[in-house]
Formats: sequence, C-alpha cells, structure tokens
Amino acid sequence: MSAARPLTALRTIAVIAALPLLLTACGYGADSADDDKQTEVAANAKKIDGLDEVKIGYFPNLTHATALVGVQEGLLQKELGGTKIKPSTFNAGPSEIEALNAGSIDIGWIGPSPAINGYTKSNGKSLRIISGSASGGVKLVVNPDKIKSLDDVKGKKIATPQLGNTQDVAFLNWIAEKGWKVDPQSGGGDVSVVRTDNKITPDAYKSGSIDGAWVPEPTASKLVAEGGKVLLDEADLWPDKKFVITNIIVSQKFLKEHPDVVEAVLRGSVKTNAWINANPEKAKAAANEALKEESGKALPAEVIDPAWKSIAFLDDPLAATLNTEAEHAVKAGLLEKPDLKGIYDLAPLNKVLKAEGQDEVDDAGLGAE
Repeated sequence: MSAARPLTALRTIAVIAALPLLLTACGYGADSADDDKQTEVAANAKKIDGLDEVKIGYFPNLTHATALVGVQEGLLQKELGGTKIKPSTFNAGPSEIEALNAGSIDIGWIGPSPAINGYTKSNGKSLRIISGSASGGVKLVVNPDKIKSLDDVKGKKIATPQLGNTQDVAFLNWIAEKGWKVDPQSGGGDVSVVRTDNKITPDAYKSGSIDGAWVPEPTASKLVAEGGKVLLDEADLWPDKKFVITNIIVSQKFLKEHPDVVEAVLRGSVKTNAWINANPEKAKAAANEALKEESGKALPAEVIDPAWKSIAFLDDPLAATLNTEAEHAVKAGLLEKPDLKGIYDLAPLNKVLKAEGQDEVDDAGLGAE
C-alpha cells in the first residue's frame, strides 16, 4: 500500500479558486528573504550568461533543507559566481507556482502535488521538474488518549496542511484504502479532515480542536513534543520506504534562456545534498539557523533531532512515485487523469551527476522529448 499527493485539471479549478483565502504573505504568497540573508557574491566573480541574479523559491520547512542549507552555507552561491541568488520563501505550493508563472521566481523547491498541478493546469507549458531533493519526513501524529490504533482514526478530526496539498491527498488516499468515505472538498465524512496551516496546527492540537494531523516535518515532531504519538510514518507505505516529498522545478522559459544558470543551481544542489549527508550534524545546525532567521526562533532539540532523522536528502526525483501519487489524486477525486509526459527534464541533472562521478537518474518515461 502506498500514499498520495497531487491534484489538478478540470475539477481542480474549484480547489485552486479557494486557495488564496488560505495563503499569507506579500506578492504571490512569498516573503522575500532579507538582503543580509543573501550570500555575498565574491569580488570580481563572473556572471553566468551575463545574468545579474537568479530568483529561487522554497519553504521554511526541513523537507526543503537542501535550499535552506545551500543558501545558508553559500554552497549554491559558490556555483553561481557573480550571478546573485535572490531567495524568497513560501507558505503554500500554489502560491509558489503562481510566482513561477509570473516570473517572480525562476527556480523553486516544491512538493509533488503543486508541481503536477502547475504542469497540468498549464497544459504542460509552465514548468519542468529538473531534480529531486528529499524523500520522507511525513507522519500521522495523534492524541494517544483518543486514538490508540489506526482503526480509531475513524470518526476523529485529523488536520492536513491545505486542501489538495501533498499531505492532504496522501491522507485522502489512505482513508480510501481503509474503505472509509470522505468528501474531498469539504473534508466531511467517516473522518473529519480539517485543513489547517502548519503554523497553527500545534496550537489546534493543544486546544483539542483536532485529534491528530498528517503533516510534514518539523510540524510532526512539534506535535510529538506536545504529547502526540506517531501512529504512522508515511515512508512505511512506500516500496523501499522512499517517496518524493520535494522536487526542484524551473520555468520552461528560464530553462530555455539560461541553461547554464540552471545547471549551476543543480550543481549547487547536488553538492549541498552531498555535504548534508557527509555532515549531518553541521547540516542540521545550518538548517535550524536558517529557520531561526525566517521565524525568529530556532527549533528545540526534541523537535529537530527526530524530524531530521526522518528525512532523506537525495538528488533522484523518484519519478515512479510521482506517477503513483498522481494516480492517488485521481482516486481521491481531486484530479482528472493527467498526461504527465514531459514533466521531467533530467538531462542537466544527469550531466552534473556524471561529472560528480554519480549514477544518472531515471524519469520513469515522463521525460521531455
């Protein structure tokens, strides 16, 4: 049994129409990172393609630690020379896709559901997935006084981050596989699916307004610190315990016009993941420092330590799991059957991996011609 995530197409339009009410921030739901967070460009460094800057987007989540650490440690900027990184952070996938479509960002770290949504809604013209970034880091955490087994989830109030987001579709798919019925739009049914921003989910749990949550890290570990119990790790639902949680996407226009810049960002991402895996404690500290700069508060050890251990940082986009996730979204009623042919362009990544002496990765037959 596996879990799910994507959404889009005709029936998704109604979903997307409701999303702006859930989003926060300036611009397209993005908070431009402070100037002092941007890594300084080395003196006399040469610009790639003559480009002054490359605009990248990501979430202040541990599942986006490749971007957090890559920016924090200067590993991405190092590969870009005189082309300066301009980072922006987002609270929701749809807002990041909107920013990509508007040209407010060029490249982004994002979950599979909004990537599929953005690709299919644009009839395959808006973006390409050019790399993986992370796997895992999603858990069902519950109140142990109210829920002692998986069957006890029936009749309870369980939070997901957002209607139609990656974890929401995963939970809806899991519910369907249990044989329970839930209306995907309202969240009502045998389980009450309560769409709740990750920022307020811990408070909702403490107040008793929810009985648990299917959420990414570090929200899952925050709930555990409040007395919650991990009832299910989503990785256990997947073959080899691997499923894509974070991709790297690029606008097709930017990829066509600035391939060398895209390659440099990918080289920085590959080297960042290698550094993270070789220096897990230093990388965890760097990610926590980046989160502190975003929120004003670092994560305590009881939250970041278990959260960090549950995430695998890797360059492989795990393309086969993306296709499975799309199938789950269709089954959940949030997606018309999509044509994902062309969603990947892994040629730049494979070029970088080959140069680094690493194995090339596969697009599961979903690559661009």
